[in-house]
Amino acid sequence: MKMIFKCYAKKLFGAKYGRVLRNLFVIFILYWGLHLAEIKIIIAPSILYFMIGFLTAGVMWQVLAAEAGAAQMQNMMMLPLDEKKFVLAYTAALGLYTIFSRTAVLLAVILAVSEQEWQEIIHTIFCMINAVLVTAVIFSLKKYHAAGILCVAGIAAVIFLGWNKNWFIGMLLMIGVTALSLLQNTDAYSFYGPEGEKKRTPKTHRHGSVWCYFLRYLKDHKNYLANTGIMWCAACILPMIFRQMESMFAVLIGFAVLTLNTPICILLSCDRSLEQAVRVLPGQKQMFCSPYCLFIFSCNVTADMIFLCSWQIQAGGVTVWMFITAVCFSLQSAICAVLLEWFYPIRKWKTESDLWHHPRKYVVPGFMVLLAGFIGTIPEATILFLILLGIEMISFVIVCQKA
Repeated sequence: MKMIFKCYAKKLFGAKYGRVLRNLFVIFILYWGLHLAEIKIIIAPSILYFMIGFLTAGVMWQVLAAEAGAAQMQNMMMLPLDEKKFVLAYTAALGLYTIFSRTAVLLAVILAVSEQEWQEIIHTIFCMINAVLVTAVIFSLKKYHAAGILCVAGIAAVIFLGWNKNWFIGMLLMIGVTALSLLQNTDAYSFYGPEGEKKRTPKTHRHGSVWCYFLRYLKDHKNYLANTGIMWCAACILPMIFRQMESMFAVLIGFAVLTLNTPICILLSCDRSLEQAVRVLPGQKQMFCSPYCLFIFSCNVTADMIFLCSWQIQAGGVTVWMFITAVCFSLQSAICAVLLEWFYPIRKWKTESDLWHHPRKYVVPGFMVLLAGFIGTIPEATILFLILLGIEMISFVIVCQKA
């Protein structure tokens, strides 16, 4: 069991576990910086438990479903292994990676900006551990989707209805022990998704269709579609948060926030064979980059239009200029995302979660937030924005046509 754990832990954290130390250092700096800033926010314990549990479960599911681990899993299955020890070691390695690389960051931010009692911190730790164990159990029971949904709904009900009850800690212990006992009786092959399982034979086309590739890729990666759906739900909720601000400034910030749709902006980084084909074969740059830009633009502009419709329903006052700005912002972010993906793709990544949460994801949204603040503060800067967009469009065409 120890050997199996080391095998996966070194893959996720590095040969000498250097990524753990680096993550802990970053988390410490983040916590200390926010603590010195003396920013204080009241966070209810139920919200704290739900946020920590939901984030841990979501990242754990991404790591379990990552196709990059299929080859290593296949090699491990060829060895004579004790299935119980393998499942526990595998879950422990992925769970620790999830907690130290993702959950610990959110927890550090929460502890820095809010005051939590030691009982609440203990409950939070139990919620993290339970999220790892329960997610592993639900993932192993892929055929029983309804049971998984009911389980998640039941745990959410326990958190929101019983967080202040005396039996809450006992319920958390019971959930963890039950999940652990189920994992001990889980078939190790239930975690293995063969690499060819998700890949269907594509329909042949006389001419290459990049749009067919995009649609087929989203169809085979439901988590990418789910993330896009979450962004559209956020577009409905954001007007409720921003309507206290000045309308045009709030709308611009909303457009910038809605560009944070990471999965659709890393299609070259996540598929190395596609990137190799696009870069090597003649004429592929123009054939791929232009439809890719239109694809990201269509996703962004759909979210922006949903945001404007929600704003009109909740606050009113939507103008034609806001719709024009939505189109310009969507096009601006799409061009920047494609150019960034073409010239600076993400190379060194271990799991799909590394791609989704890579710091590079904040470059384009951060630039758009700064641009939104600049335009919202200085209305005359709109002309400069349009000039910049025109220059970027010309540059993008030149890059695509350049041999």
